[in-house]
Amino acid sequence: MTRLLRYYTLIAALFLAVGITSAQVTESIRGLHKVKKKETIFGISKMYGITIDQLIEANPEMKTPDYELKKGTILKIPFATMQLQTQEAPKQETPSTNDVRNREIRLGVMLPLHDINGDGKRMVEYYRGVLMACDSVKKLGISVNVHAWNTPEDWDIRQTLLDENAAKCDIIIGPLYSKQMDALSSFVEKHDIQLVIPFSINAPQLTTNRHIFQIYQTPNEITEASVNRFVEQFRDFHTVIIDCNDSTSRKGAFTTGIRRQMEQKNMTYSLTSLKSDEDAFSKAFSRSKSNVVVLNTARSQELGVAFSKINGLKVMVPELNITMFGYTEWLMYTQRYLENFYKYNTYIPSTFNYNPLTTATQRIEQKYRWNFHSDMQNRLPRLAITGFDQAYFFLRGLHKYGKTFNGAAGMLGYAPVQTPLQFERYGNGGLRNNMLIFVHYAPDHRVETIKF
Repeated sequence: MTRLLRYYTLIAALFLAVGITSAQVTESIRGLHKVKKKETIFGISKMYGITIDQLIEANPEMKTPDYELKKGTILKIPFATMQLQTQEAPKQETPSTNDVRNREIRLGVMLPLHDINGDGKRMVEYYRGVLMACDSVKKLGISVNVHAWNTPEDWDIRQTLLDENAAKCDIIIGPLYSKQMDALSSFVEKHDIQLVIPFSINAPQLTTNRHIFQIYQTPNEITEASVNRFVEQFRDFHTVIIDCNDSTSRKGAFTTGIRRQMEQKNMTYSLTSLKSDEDAFSKAFSRSKSNVVVLNTARSQELGVAFSKINGLKVMVPELNITMFGYTEWLMYTQRYLENFYKYNTYIPSTFNYNPLTTATQRIEQKYRWNFHSDMQNRLPRLAITGFDQAYFFLRGLHKYGKTFNGAAGMLGYAPVQTPLQFERYGNGGLRNNMLIFVHYAPDHRVETIKF
């Protein structure tokens, strides 16, 4: 049985359809506007006869997710430059009301939304983040109509697809289970709906269905990309690979990959072990070049031992220049090792960066508490923020580009709270996320995200 879920009052105000016409923006600023109480981005853009996109381009700080317009803010007001029609252009009829850029966006969510088990509870949190994104884009004049269906693991999703509201969707987020992909893939292709697969499921339909966006990247894909970026980033460094004697480690593919590429490029590296004595450990480090240290495990215990040995080495040879390169799992250890991360200029490859110290993260976590009277689950990445980032990205993309939106680099100028997205075409099929970042803990106590 299909169930339509609605959460609180976040959706109540999301059904006002707004038609926005795209226009080119000049670099010229025609004046400034001081924001008054209760003014909105949409209202200000209408006041000056410009589009929301023009106003945002003139004021880049507005690109921050969940941006709030505050009384007293000074905005730059650009000149509106309308697109010119050439004589060769065919005559256009009145723009179709069915163009998603000229009406509300119809968003469908097909995930296990229940409190029976961990899957359901995690997806409810993710869905709450989606709703927060809908509320956030409303401030940009983007109207969203949300339909959500509970599709648990034992559910036949073909029953959900019988709901007439399903075929009216412009975009569907889901599913969580691979066995629901066949029916859903055929459905979105038939009805020209974009499908966003948010998590790690097997989706061979990606190779043939151009309507699919797959966000998840496999461990092998992440490892391959990390190897390539490592060799590029640390070309002029001496690499020290430390054997941590962890028989359960699955990081051999990474260390083997960087060794193979470094040998091909004549880059220097040395091998040592956590069990090596002080003299042998010290000899692995270069005195003439900067060193980058790589462990062959991601476990916290071995990382702690490695930091102890490196700290001891720095006491003996303070002039050594040492950088650490880690694994995504290290993001879970920041409470324990944060000062060492800063001290050793640490880089961590990841597809996300949860930073509780940023204003954007603190703001979204506070709003989550206000709206849902609870905290997000203590896990990485934060699922509500994942839902927010993904929904915000696709809703803005659909509103700006319509069904031609493909999520390529540079299309939105989007500054995510936690999860950057960037897609490329997978053969002749759908689109696959290829975004990899380095989370950099700089010695001056900055945390920055380096995107590739």
